[in-house]
Amino acid sequence: MTLEIKNLYVAVEGKEILKGITLTLEEGKVQALMGPNGSGKSTLAQALMGHPKYEVTQGKILLNGEDITEAAPDERARKGLFLSFQYPKEIAGVSLSNFLRAAYNALREKRQEKKLSVVEFYRLLQEKMKVLQVDPAFGSRSVNEGFSGGEKKKAEILQLLVLEPRFAILDETDSGLDVDSLRIVAEGINTIKGPQRGILLITHYHRILDYVTPDVVHVMKEGQIVKTGGKELARQIETEGFENMKKIKEEVTL
Repeated sequence: MTLEIKNLYVAVEGKEILKGITLTLEEGKVQALMGPNGSGKSTLAQALMGHPKYEVTQGKILLNGEDITEAAPDERARKGLFLSFQYPKEIAGVSLSNFLRAAYNALREKRQEKKLSVVEFYRLLQEKMKVLQVDPAFGSRSVNEGFSGGEKKKAEILQLLVLEPRFAILDETDSGLDVDSLRIVAEGINTIKGPQRGILLITHYHRILDYVTPDVVHVMKEGQIVKTGGKELARQIETEGFENMKKIKEEVTL
């Protein structure tokens, strides 16, 4: 299964942000997308999930050959796409457990599978929370309400662990995390890695790549992918910064 981005141009409120992005995500691969602030990384993430504010003016998004460029966000989610938000929203009055159970059962219904009862889902949720080393009471709290930055990111990865999407787009999941939280979140990402799952890890720091090893690294600047290489490219960025990244796309073997 593949998620193909073909010559994608995206505008926000009439301003062109993405300028011809072409990228193919494959199951079983971790691809890192790096770049300075304002380079268009989050715009790409939002466009892939169909946020109405982000207008695709040219190009296509294909999921296993099916054109989903105009598909609604919930339809994309049911088809196997997942986005971990850079700035997760609070949902007052809705417990994380109920929120996840509704999403999980919606996916099971899509696959014509039996929905899990409250008790059955509770057992599943407890297993996933152990991976992230969070208290069992975490699930009873309202979604992101009063959460610290680290707790919000753990809640995003908990959603990833529960929903097990085919393609996960992780938008700066590492931002604002201390070293211990970063390690735990990375362990959660590594847990979900596998031959039937593709991951696009968006970041402007190399540090999470010390824990989650990418197969491919892309560098984005000014709405374009200017360089592609192996995991060593992240180290080059650490040493040289983004300013020296010229628009030379290197061939890599996937």
